[in-house]
Amino acid sequence: QVQLVESGGGLVQAGGSLRLSCAASGRTFSTYTMGWFRQAPGKEREFVAAISSGGAITYYADSVKGRFTISRDNPKNTMYLSVNSLKPEDTAVYYCAARVGWAINSQKYDYWGQGTQVTVSV
Repeated sequence: QVQLVESGGGLVQAGGSLRLSCAASGRTFSTYTMGWFRQAPGKEREFVAAISSGGAITYYADSVKGRFTISRDNPKNTMYLSVNSLKPEDTAVYYCAARVGWAINSQKYDYWGQGTQVTVSV
């Protein structure tokens, strides 16, 4: 089992940047595929990015490709999402999630953090 805590969200102007972090508890962080998802008000939760357990494989939603970068530091039990060139439509609560085995479908993820709010102003 793993517990996840996100941080790094905030209010930023369009075009700005943030770095989101996801800190994981437990000794088995390096065995989990990790993902970032987001949910805007009135919308369903959507996939943002995923990274394989060792960090060699990454995958992004088309809407964030080229602007967001997912990474992880297994010795530090932490995953990151660098978000650049932010747009108002990126405003959402961002969640990190974990599962054993590769997936990008949110329903396949077993463990979730509480979320961190990202608000992008015009």
